[in-house]
This record gives sequence, C-alpha cells and structure tokens, in this order.
Amino acid sequence: MPTPSEHTRLSLEGRLGEHARTAWPQLEQLHVSHRGAFACVEAELADGEKVKLMRLRYTGAVGKWGFALYYASSDRYEDSLLLGGSATGTPADVLDCACSLYLTTPDI
Repeated sequence: MPTPSEHTRLSLEGRLGEHARTAWPQLEQLHVSHRGAFACVEAELADGEKVKLMRLRYTGAVGKWGFALYYASSDRYEDSLLLGGSATGTPADVLDCACSLYLTTPDI
C-alpha cells in the first residue's frame, strides 16, 4: 500500500481545511492524524465537541482516496461508498459525504 509523502499529507490537510471553511461553516477546525497510508479526520465544532468523521486511504493518486466512515455505534471505521456509488473520491467529496451524514439535520 503506497504511503503519502510529507508534501501530500500537508497538502491534504490544507485542502480539507479550506473546503471545510467554505462548505461547512459550522466546523471550527479539522484535525487530521496520519498513520501509514491512512489519514483520520476529526471535526471540532464551535462548542468544542470533537466528532470523528472518516479515515482516508491513500491510493497513490492525490485526487483519488479510498475511505471509511466512522460509526460511533461500533467505534470503528467501515469502508463506504460515495452517494454516486464510487469507493474512491477526492478528499473534499468524502468530507462532504461524512459531514452531510453527521452534521445536518434531516428534514421531517
């Protein structure tokens, strides 16, 4: 499994942070931790609460990452698909998917 370079890790953090600021203003900050080919993303909300969102898996292509969403009910990450059915996507697409699941209120 390929491991991202330091440049790729820093670029990922910057791009995710910028996307979060423009698309998800309710997020105060993103925290990204790296381990091998994986990047775990946690959101910090305005009230200081931290929410685990997802784990990205580097595929060797900067714009195409595998991912798993975090499920609090099982306290684990599970491989997932984007709404369009793809198992890979851009980090911004994956962030949008995770945030739409965890940070929006369903219309009733």
